[in-house]
Amino acid sequence: MSTTTENGVGGSRNTSEEKTYKKTTSSALKGAIQLGIGYTVGNLTSKPDRDVLMQDFYVVESVFLPSEGSNLTPAHHYPDFRFKTYAPLAFRYFRELFGIKPDDYLYSICNEPLIELSNPGASGSLFYLTSDDEFIIKTVQHKEAEFLQKLLPGYYMNLNQNPRTLLPKFYGLYCIQSGGVNIRLVVMNNVLPRSVKMHYKYDLKGSTYKRRASRKEREKACPVYKDLDFQDMHEGLYFDADTYNALMKTLQRDCRVLESFKIMDYSLLLAVHVLDQSPKEGGEPCQAGGDGKRPVAQRVLYSTAMESIQGDGKAAEAHTTDDTMGGIPAKSHKEEKLLIFLGIIDILQSYRFIKKLEHSWKALVYDGDSVSVHRPGFYANRFLKFMSTSVFRKTQSKSAGSCSSVPYDRDTCIYVRTLNWHTCQSVRPSVEFQNPDVALEPKHLPTPETETS
Repeated sequence: MSTTTENGVGGSRNTSEEKTYKKTTSSALKGAIQLGIGYTVGNLTSKPDRDVLMQDFYVVESVFLPSEGSNLTPAHHYPDFRFKTYAPLAFRYFRELFGIKPDDYLYSICNEPLIELSNPGASGSLFYLTSDDEFIIKTVQHKEAEFLQKLLPGYYMNLNQNPRTLLPKFYGLYCIQSGGVNIRLVVMNNVLPRSVKMHYKYDLKGSTYKRRASRKEREKACPVYKDLDFQDMHEGLYFDADTYNALMKTLQRDCRVLESFKIMDYSLLLAVHVLDQSPKEGGEPCQAGGDGKRPVAQRVLYSTAMESIQGDGKAAEAHTTDDTMGGIPAKSHKEEKLLIFLGIIDILQSYRFIKKLEHSWKALVYDGDSVSVHRPGFYANRFLKFMSTSVFRKTQSKSAGSCSSVPYDRDTCIYVRTLNWHTCQSVRPSVEFQNPDVALEPKHLPTPETETS
């Protein structure tokens, strides 16, 4: 049965042999996750609510869970392990911000077995999905967990200002110590509802260097395509003006947050459901559930694509129904009715020395402005330009005439110029009012070397 993971890609349930991660079997890991989170969240309910303080971001709580049990922990049939919880009070605040009650969090993660998803990427991480479709649990490397800890104060500030965001929502950071190894886990929002068939899935970075799905990936039942594939398969996704503006406003704000943290190499997970196609068309649906049950609509606030984009919330509430499952209504260039599901993923990458070396090496053998690993400011600008011109487009109003074959309008051209303000000072103001296709031609923009780092 096919599945979809949060990190931008789809896979399949592991039905052959059991996986191991750092010499720990998947069943033992799932059991330890449920036992550990069950204990730590239950223990947290006894602590009074209060404001989050700076020192709360650096607290690490630890409990030992022996297989024979103790006066604090239940007996279990897994190897002895120690369970660490990072910044428990801060993450409790994050969960409350998104309307997640402790009982609901425990019920989602601990009530039924976790669904194991395959990892289609090169990270080697394991992914688990809760049976109610609410949460993804992902194993992360030590550096990623460390980076997330450092991000927490700024992440807290950003969520307070903008709970409507396409950035990952982190609900918990944990570590399981067993047999001399550390297994770090992060609990996040699930971007793709498994009840909706995703006819196309993309991992988009705004880069062209090797950004095409491999032959092996294309042979999968639910392949995840990349930037060049999208340009070959689609002529943009079209939204009404309000939705397009809200979407681009959210992406712009989120990218500036990532840039401020010197984060890069992130992707946009984009999934497309074609409403005009029969549910039986195109083979087996790309969804995570194998029981055929239709999960209820997600309960977590701002968790769906429609709820996550900036706006007054009224449009989101109107479209978040059982029929759409929170997808954003759109149309293809062929006037097909679509539902779009999306989120920014893989943000735990900092532009450190290793990334600088990687970019320098790639730049020697290819166009340095096309590779996906780039300095954060340039990466954000290129990412946004690709999304606003190649992926998302505004539906042309019937009253507005244009000599362009693509329905851009004057606002779109102004937006792109404003977006790259610090790199476009040499562009003449008249560019805004020229043919939009001409205005967006790269030769009318200054070279990247003129950008300040």
